[in-house]
Amino acid sequence: MLIILFKYLNLFLINFKLRFIMTFLSSFCITFFFSPLLISYFNQKKISQIIRKNGPITHYYKNNIPTMGGLILLLSILISVIFWSNLSNKYIIYSLFIMILYSIIGFIDDYYKIIFNNSKGLEPYKKLFLQLIATTIIIVIIYINNKEKLYIQFILPFINQIIKYKLNLTIYLIISYLIIIGISNSVNLTDGLDGLVIMPIIFISLGLSLLCYFSGDIFFSQYFNFIYVKNAKELIIICLSIVGSGLGFLWYNTYPAKIFMGDVGSLSLGAIISIIAILIRQEFLFLIMCGIFILESLSVIIQVIKFKYNKKRFFLMAPLHHHYELQGIAEPCIIIRFWIISLILVLFSLILII
Repeated sequence: MLIILFKYLNLFLINFKLRFIMTFLSSFCITFFFSPLLISYFNQKKISQIIRKNGPITHYYKNNIPTMGGLILLLSILISVIFWSNLSNKYIIYSLFIMILYSIIGFIDDYYKIIFNNSKGLEPYKKLFLQLIATTIIIVIIYINNKEKLYIQFILPFINQIIKYKLNLTIYLIISYLIIIGISNSVNLTDGLDGLVIMPIIFISLGLSLLCYFSGDIFFSQYFNFIYVKNAKELIIICLSIVGSGLGFLWYNTYPAKIFMGDVGSLSLGAIISIIAILIRQEFLFLIMCGIFILESLSVIIQVIKFKYNKKRFFLMAPLHHHYELQGIAEPCIIIRFWIISLILVLFSLILII
């Protein structure tokens, strides 16, 4: 009897298409049906968004909207991946591991904001220190357990040529720090308007799912001149779980939002999509996909440097989406336009490989 069950289990695991569909549906349903319960619970416990005092005046009405909705996103992803993926695949373990580590950091940050009724939360240097530790742990584990040579590949636009560079541990760590810590914090900065960040995450996850398929297939990896990454196709399960849970969450997070994801959601989602890009050696294309997040971070950096230099601001307010708000552009209009730009960047990155 056990032999028969094991045989059918193996046949089920081989059926990628069925698992992809079920992963998407299960993650969507968990988030869609359980989010109202979480919203109700958070309203009762007064776990709500802490609006920064120097932020746009139009945001003050959001002060009582529940936050930390990222918990249901993470739970949905975790359940779907555990149930539908092959947990013997090391890439799945790496991805879930960094998601959990970053969710803990995000949870601490959100907890500090709520407990102390302060929008600053965890001190930036403490948050960065925890992120450095979490990233170092997972990257060192990946590097040690990788029997093949690690490369980073750069795709030259319109030339159809890929340049590959071999990496040692130091360079691998530096690149990983820049991508994982940089993108996770950029996602966190972008999460300032209703539904603004979750749709680009969905677009990027769909783009990454295609790259996972191409990188994990011998024929397609040779055709596109990718580095072949054995068993990378299994990461599509994680990508589709992010898409499903993200769409379910967007139902309640879209303008006007009934719940926000908080740092527990934005930091962990930024980290998990980053590690997927690193695992399939597609850092260059991934950074193009994340153009909106990078632009938001650059706006903050430019604002800080400009203000320290001559006590004047380059933008009306940073991050960039607040600048447009203060120009009088309606919040839904800003959100949709950022979504459009994000979709264009994802499509453009995929066009580069053709």
